[in-house]
Amino acid sequence: MASAVDAEFTSFAQAVSSRLLGTAYLLCGDWHTAEDLTQTALAKVYVSWPRISSKDAAPAYARRTLLNSYLADRHRKRWREVLTSELPEIPAAAPDSEMKLTLTDALAMLPPRARAIVVLRYWEDMSVEQVAVLVGCSVGNVKSQSARGLDKLRQLLAPALEDADSLATTVSAEAHESGKERYGRGNAHRGV
Repeated sequence: MASAVDAEFTSFAQAVSSRLLGTAYLLCGDWHTAEDLTQTALAKVYVSWPRISSKDAAPAYARRTLLNSYLADRHRKRWREVLTSELPEIPAAAPDSEMKLTLTDALAMLPPRARAIVVLRYWEDMSVEQVAVLVGCSVGNVKSQSARGLDKLRQLLAPALEDADSLATTVSAEAHESGKERYGRGNAHRGV
């Protein structure tokens, strides 16, 4: 009996682990921590596996367990962290050609609950109502947290997006000029 249950759970864990890992990475921003978080969530689901009556609901249960583990971990760590106005060391300068701010860096700047809501809403593609049930808050709270989180992400990513837009404009203009030189300035055959 136990081996059939273990085999069923193993099959389930193999099916959902990569999706959980992706969600965990977006929540915490670090692959090693995401792997630990996924392992913790799957271990908790394993303990509860015999009590999960509808195996179709198991992925949602695992996602909820992952979210609860992330939020509990962030809450515990927050009390141990000491916030200062100065960075402990000067980071290495990034090359000018690379984007300075990535999506994961920007997500890390959001508070844990807002980050969870943005990830669930836009990465997991869940409805506002589903996120509200999963996070345990009102629909209005999910909407306002989503809006604030997206606004913050836009602010944080604006410089990187402007650099990408200016690069695309430059490349497009160069390609256009190259085409004019290659095929002549006018398009007489089109009447332009």
